[in-house]
Order: sequence, then structure tokens, then C-alpha cells
Amino acid sequence: MSNQTAMTEFLLLGFSDVRELQILYFVVFLVLYLASLLGNLLIITAIALKHQLHPPMYFFLMNLSILDLGSISVTIPKSMANSLMNTRLISYSGCVAQVFLVFFFASADFAILTIMAYDRYVAICQPLRYETVMNRRACIQMAARAWISVILYSAVHTGNTFAISFCGGNMVDQFFCEVPQLLKLACSNSDLSEVGFLIFSVCLASSCFIFIIVSYIQIFTTVLRIPSEQGRHKAFSTCLPHLIVVSLFICTGTFAYLKPTSSSTSGLDLMVAVLYSVLPPMTNPIIYSIRNKELKGALSKLVGWRSLRIKCPYFSVSNNFILCFFI
Repeated sequence: MSNQTAMTEFLLLGFSDVRELQILYFVVFLVLYLASLLGNLLIITAIALKHQLHPPMYFFLMNLSILDLGSISVTIPKSMANSLMNTRLISYSGCVAQVFLVFFFASADFAILTIMAYDRYVAICQPLRYETVMNRRACIQMAARAWISVILYSAVHTGNTFAISFCGGNMVDQFFCEVPQLLKLACSNSDLSEVGFLIFSVCLASSCFIFIIVSYIQIFTTVLRIPSEQGRHKAFSTCLPHLIVVSLFICTGTFAYLKPTSSSTSGLDLMVAVLYSVLPPMTNPIIYSIRNKELKGALSKLVGWRSLRIKCPYFSVSNNFILCFFI
């Protein structure tokens, strides 16, 4: 493979060469994928159908669930198909599409999380201005700008990635087309512009992360002044899970894209990739509904199996058996 024009396909990394383990990985990924699909689809449907769930917070949560559906659907199905059919191939165009979509959904996900932090800041720290600042038009504009900007960003990033020449073969040491692993295949010095773009991307993401942290410092400072213990508990239970999701996402993503690349395959690389590509879309429905009574009530009505209520052993709340898994 002397250059990118001769490259027609890539070989993705398999989790194992043992057939039985390949089937096991397929089953595990299938369970994780279906759990994420069901959880996010339930939230999207509940928010769309329930009139009481139309404030800005739920509007952005629905956007987040849509992005999570897309994010996990880019990498997991292809990996499952390869495990099931005992193959590792992905076409050149398929790899390009995967890189673009991974960047798009990850960037949009983080943009929406940043907007949600701002929404909580205005709601708690400036409640008298909330209706004015976070009106319907402003929310739609913020979401639209986030989507449009990440489309442009992802297109530039993808074009910059595949403008390099590949001289190191076609073996990608990851279960999907990840940019750091693609750069290992680049000719000498041909990936400098892409490395610079990655550093710029991390700096941009770090700026958003700092904005989120500063917003929550202001939120926690305001919450501590609330005389009601119940009000403080509700605010903290909403903010802390959000911070956990954001921290997990930014830390694993930054580690995956900035750590020094090695010539050998690392199990740590696979673990980190699973953490930032699979775990957030699966856990977001749990985190954002576990303490939200309105959303739990809407999900209960949506599922509609009230006669099958059981006591959930982990959260000590009464829910039907499906919601007990997600809430």
C-alpha cells in the first residue's frame, strides 16, 4: 500500500481469534447495544409524548439521547458483524464514514452536555432570568448551532485525516477506525497536520470541560445556600452524575487521542475505546432518569405494565421490571 489511492480496505482488530470467544464478544456487545437502544428510545419517546417534559432540560436530554443512539450505532454493529462472521474487513469508504460519524456524534454529544451545564447554571444561579434566557427559540438555536458546527468540524477533521498517505499497511489496531491508530499507518511526517488538528481539538474540548466545571462550581456554591435539605439533595443528585459522565468522556477520549502510540496492540487501548464509545451512551439513560421523578413517571406510563411492579433492590423504589433495569 504505497499511498491512499491504492488503499481499498482496512483490517480491524478482533477481540480474539478463538471462535468461541468471538461468539461471546458478540453476545456481550449485543446485550450492551440493545440496552442502550432501549434506554435511549424510551427517553426520546417519553419526552416527545409527555407535555410536562418539554422544558429546556428535557429538550436537550432528548438531543443527547438521539446522539447516543447514533454514537453507539456507528461502532458496535460493525464489530458485532465481524465477530459473528469471523472477518475483520472494512472498506475504505466505510472507514471514512466511520471516522466522520464517530467525530460527529462525539463532538455533538459533548456540545450538548456543555449546553446542559449552562442550562442548569441559569436555572439555579439566575432563576429570575431563566424563562427569558432559555426560551424555546434560544434552545432550538443553541441545539442547531451545535449540530451544524460539529458537522463542519467533523468534515474538516475527516478530510484532513484521509488526506495523508498510508505506507504502514492496512491493519488498524482497534475494533473501529480510530484516528490515532490510522496515524500509525501514515508515511513519515505526513501526519503532522493531523496531529496538530488533534491537539487543537483536545484544547477545544478542554475549554468546554473547564466551562462545565466553572458552571458547576457556581451551581454548587448557590445550592449550598439553599435552606431546604431536600432542595440541596435534588440539585446535587442531578449535577454530580452529569459531572461523572462528562469526566469519564473527556478523560478517556483525551487519553485515547493524546497518549503516545505504540507499534504493538495494547489491551488498554481496547478498554479505553470501549469506555468512551460504548459506556456513555449506555449509562446516560440510567444517570439522567434515576433521580428524576417526572421522567420516571413518564417512562412508567409509557411502558404501561403497572401490574408487574416489583421492588428494585438497588434503589429501593417501586418500578416495573423493565424500568428497574434502566432507572
